[in-house]
Amino acid sequence: MKKGYFITGTDTNVGKTTATVALMHYFKQQGKTVAGMKPVASGCVMQQGQLKNDDALLMQRYASLPIDYALINPYAYAPAVSPHIAGQHNPVDLNTVLAGFNRLQALADIVLVEGAGGWYAPVNQAEDISDLAKMLALPVIIVVAIRLGCINHAKLTYQAVLHSGLCCAGWIAVCIDANMLNREENILTIKAMLDAPLLGVLPYQERADFNFLAEKFDGAMLC
Repeated sequence: MKKGYFITGTDTNVGKTTATVALMHYFKQQGKTVAGMKPVASGCVMQQGQLKNDDALLMQRYASLPIDYALINPYAYAPAVSPHIAGQHNPVDLNTVLAGFNRLQALADIVLVEGAGGWYAPVNQAEDISDLAKMLALPVIIVVAIRLGCINHAKLTYQAVLHSGLCCAGWIAVCIDANMLNREENILTIKAMLDAPLLGVLPYQERADFNFLAEKFDGAMLC
């Protein structure tokens, strides 16, 4: 039986990695072994002869056990553009991602898989993040960046996840705008509109304190 979650977002740069690594800390605090996976990443830089992504490196750092980088991030692209453009000469093969996920699943109690961009962001010329999520068949957690426009983006993403036939396990509010007006009212509005639990509200931080953020999740909603 698969145990883990697929982490998607309402857009790019919405706090998916912050939420994912905070969840890794949360599950470790519950006594679980945890691994993170970022199958596709653009904007990678060469380190020790290998293209690597800062977000994937965080997942490698905070995993419960040593994991080879290539297993966490099998498709790493240098250009900071959409993967279907960056990977024209090395396109994403979803079966390769699934094989890597299965290996991680054999190593850890919980595997958290972070998507790239939003739900319909293309990963190759024919498939997108929703296709990747459907192949992994994990419950989906939506990361909502609390900023102007978040209500519309949250509703659209939630409806798209349901349209894909997957279970939405809940959503996480990530406060990325320090000067957001009526932040609490926006969160309450989304909570009332989505038929999925609010798993936690991650407050704005200049530098993420993952142990602190892990305490913001509702343990009763995460099983």
